[in-house]
Amino acid sequence: MEPLKIAIQKSGRLSEKSQELIAECDIKIIQGKRKLVGYSDDYPIEVLFLRDDDIPQYVADGVADIGIVGENEVLEKDKNVEIVKRLGFSKCRLSLAIPQDINYSGTEWFNGKRIATSYPHILQKYLDEQGVKATIEEISGSVEIAPGIGLAEGIFDIVSSGGTLVSNRLKEVEVVIKSEAVIVSNTTLSKEKKALLEGLLYRMHTVQQSNGNKYILLNAPNEKLEEIIEILPGMKSPTVLPLYEKGWSSIHSVVHEKEFWTIHEKLKNLGAEGILVIPIEKMIM
Repeated sequence: MEPLKIAIQKSGRLSEKSQELIAECDIKIIQGKRKLVGYSDDYPIEVLFLRDDDIPQYVADGVADIGIVGENEVLEKDKNVEIVKRLGFSKCRLSLAIPQDINYSGTEWFNGKRIATSYPHILQKYLDEQGVKATIEEISGSVEIAPGIGLAEGIFDIVSSGGTLVSNRLKEVEVVIKSEAVIVSNTTLSKEKKALLEGLLYRMHTVQQSNGNKYILLNAPNEKLEEIIEILPGMKSPTVLPLYEKGWSSIHSVVHEKEFWTIHEKLKNLGAEGILVIPIEKMIM
């Protein structure tokens, strides 16, 4: 069977998270002598390690069948690819920013101004929608220094924490789009490769379902079972097993990690003992 070719970023945080997700799907990537190509004995895939801004083009052209890439790159390159899954990591936003000491009045402020960016396509589309006439200065890298060196009055760039803007005495004034890692697919996959993609997406779904969820076990007095079950509903309903000691039962359930810390005191106050919280590797619904 011809393998499913998947393109991922060759370096950086997105590459690390992509490879981590694939590994959590029980797929081990083996890189040969050519470090830009990998394969797996666990699943029929071939991995191409590419520049992130090249991935939409490679997928659209069929060099790769699918790719993991930031949604911002998909929108900027505007190639004929289909987003088949949002992955929930590498979240950021593309925003307009200006010097901190400027009194910002709204998007009309950018009329007649120069805006430096590495994302001219997304920016031009936004400016057109807003009816703003501005000059786009396309540059690659170090966009945030443009106002300081007189290249532009504002910038349009990726923002994560906002720390880079602050360090360059800039402030975020308009969020244009929000982005995260996505899987894009070629639109003309064969039936066989569509089946491989569905299998891979299913594995990823089971991994993502488990993220943040914990398997919880506790012992509880029988007279408090109903009250405990009320605050510990589980996926459908908790599993309740009788203990050897009369009058006591063991309750097994699944809760989200954040929810556990809001209910654990209630459980203890209702007499729950021996509470165990266990990570979940996969969760199949």
